[in-house]
Amino acid sequence: MLKYIPSAVKKVLEIGCGEGNFGAFLKKDKNAEVWGVEYQQEHAAVAEKQLDKVFCGDIGVIIDQLPSNYFDVVVCNDVLEHLTDPYIVLEKLKSKMTSEGIVISSLPNIRYFRNFFDLMFRKNWDYADQGIMDFTHFRFFTINSIRKMYENLNYEIIVHEGINPTKSIKPWPLIILSLGLFNDIRYLQFATVAKPKR
Repeated sequence: MLKYIPSAVKKVLEIGCGEGNFGAFLKKDKNAEVWGVEYQQEHAAVAEKQLDKVFCGDIGVIIDQLPSNYFDVVVCNDVLEHLTDPYIVLEKLKSKMTSEGIVISSLPNIRYFRNFFDLMFRKNWDYADQGIMDFTHFRFFTINSIRKMYENLNYEIIVHEGINPTKSIKPWPLIILSLGLFNDIRYLQFATVAKPKR
């Protein structure tokens, strides 16, 4: 996700910052001020040692404590799917960003070929301890539903593309037979860069 971070970034908010490793890299590489929000206390305790400021808890509650018109980049790496209502969070984030602020997100693709084949051919919808079917995922997304989410919230989409494509040849027969209609099943996640329409 580093390639989506603007070179001139100054103030970053990372939602779901974990132990703060991504933010710590941004501090060093971009000389940016980085704040983090992390739900798990043990991870937040580590992040506090690496980032400028860390809040521990639910972003849905913490977001009201964040300063207005402050961040030029908000990073949501594999976190929106864990929220009960990512729409409210994305709406509230608008007031926390500067006039040129952007949101950068990565979201797992529910149509990734392994999940797609499990559902369509094996009739399975099995949750797991990790991955796309993680027990802690409240929401599931496709390339179109991500786009619609941002557009319905009045965001302008700057980048919206698949990332982490599989090296497996298994999806290709279906992709070729469908003349590319199922090309999205190659990607584990989708990256989106969007900014509020002013």
